[in-house]
Amino acid sequence: MDRSQRQYADSPGPRNKLGWLSLPESPGAAMVPPMFKTGPAAAFLALSLALCGCSLDVRADASRGVARFFEAVHSGDRKAFEAAIDRPALRADIRDQLAQLGKAKGLDVGEGASEFALDRMITPGAFQPVEARTGRLLPVAPTAAQIALAMKVRDKTHVCITDLGKDRCVLVFAKRRGDWRLVAMQATDLKIEVPAAPAKAK
Repeated sequence: MDRSQRQYADSPGPRNKLGWLSLPESPGAAMVPPMFKTGPAAAFLALSLALCGCSLDVRADASRGVARFFEAVHSGDRKAFEAAIDRPALRADIRDQLAQLGKAKGLDVGEGASEFALDRMITPGAFQPVEARTGRLLPVAPTAAQIALAMKVRDKTHVCITDLGKDRCVLVFAKRRGDWRLVAMQATDLKIEVPAAPAKAK
């Protein structure tokens, strides 16, 4: 080897500086995690999955609570019925609806309906669910699975049972002190339609 060749071999030229560009022995394990840690699409997907799971948990919990309400309605158990409703909130909600209805028709409603009149509207007999397909009274209380099909989740502590034909809320339930209670209802022409029970997986 002549003198010029020895100088080239010993010098830190460009070919000796490219070592840092070499891939790790296992590029897959080293390169994939950063892509998911910093990617906005991955973050959005994780958030979407979290919100979806939260909604499913609320729906499952609320549907069981609403099922207990309808069990009390079906059996006529007054104690269980009262435990499943917030009567003061229902009175206030119905009074406001009737007042707005009266004003819309040009009527002077004064202080609104009395508590006695309102309580006559809040009885188990006012909440008899019917089959959505036939309109017939249900022979048994609807199951949690049936209720879930007609339920709209508003947030973690509020859900409502919808009018299947118009997709509007006819009953509103709120979770208070660990229990789901009825807090609002459609004051006029109340119709609670329940879809058929979902088919069981074979």
